[in-house]
Amino acid sequence: MVNSAAIDTTHPRLCGSEVSAEHQAALEDDFKANKILASARLGPSDPLNVYFHVISRDESRAGGHIDDVTIQEQMEVLNTAFQPSGVQFRLVKVTRNVNPTWFSRAAPRTREQAEMKNQLREGGPADLNIYTVGFESGSGAGLLGYTANKVLSNLIVGTRLEPTWSQHDIWVVTAKVQYATFPADYQGAPKDDGVVVVHSSLPGGSMTNFNLGQTLTHEVGHWVGLYHTFQGGCSGVGDQVDDTPAEATPANGCPIGCDTCPGGGPDPVQNYMDYSYDSCMTGFSQGQITRLQDQLATYRLTGNGTDHEPHVPEEPTSPGLPVPTDATPTDLPEPTDPLPEVPGIPLPFPTGENP
Repeated sequence: MVNSAAIDTTHPRLCGSEVSAEHQAALEDDFKANKILASARLGPSDPLNVYFHVISRDESRAGGHIDDVTIQEQMEVLNTAFQPSGVQFRLVKVTRNVNPTWFSRAAPRTREQAEMKNQLREGGPADLNIYTVGFESGSGAGLLGYTANKVLSNLIVGTRLEPTWSQHDIWVVTAKVQYATFPADYQGAPKDDGVVVVHSSLPGGSMTNFNLGQTLTHEVGHWVGLYHTFQGGCSGVGDQVDDTPAEATPANGCPIGCDTCPGGGPDPVQNYMDYSYDSCMTGFSQGQITRLQDQLATYRLTGNGTDHEPHVPEEPTSPGLPVPTDATPTDLPEPTDPLPEVPGIPLPFPTGENP
């Protein structure tokens, strides 16, 4: 069980956007009010459709190109991980786009991500759209935007954040990230729904210790409604699952037997929702399986995703990332500069308001 861990910018699977306690409470209030028990559904569900979108800089593997064999290997890893839950995924379409701009710059609440998802996303709330990109740094590429008072709303973001600059209450970091949307967020922003991972995290990729395909397993865990095992540290309501012991901070490596929150048992470092090496991850807990089944039944397997109208307010005020001590200015527009509207997904930093 967990709630909101401190940000350690040296962690290889670092999350740049934790769900605040306030936003988590809003999500959970809605879930309790509208919950559909998976046990009440008749028979097993069909596999969930997967639309796999490969975004590359060029047609080389280093440039982000992913062949059919690698995609199939990733699907096997994903289905093996979720098999105990009864949830399976069926690859129905692969798209490939050579687009250096999307490859480098698509990140939460960027114009490039909005363009990419508006053009490519397919299906409804039960259809998983996966995007592989590069999150390249340099020349402003791969930028994530934050306000000083609010982290990115409704997103889980992870991996290799390197703070570089702050000014005018806007926090900017370059990152190799992975992120996903929550089930309850679909109705408010259906085009934004899905999972984005760095291409080098797929099986055989170049991301050492994180290239067996479990990055996608972790992010799809968020897409089906799971929180991090370390959310909240040693106190609070945590990940809303009773059988995941509290964990003070994300795991690094494979520290089996580590117990950072005395009294609840060893840290769940082999859980897919921790930050251990891919080779260390072995499964979801039974409590997580029950939760993800109920989250799917409530938000994604309800026909069109609009059987009820969840009242989930915008992310409330929450502390931002720590100010980097070696920050250097970057060539970025002032946060009040107007940006052109992209239909479907809100652009970052709209004029006169925080994202």
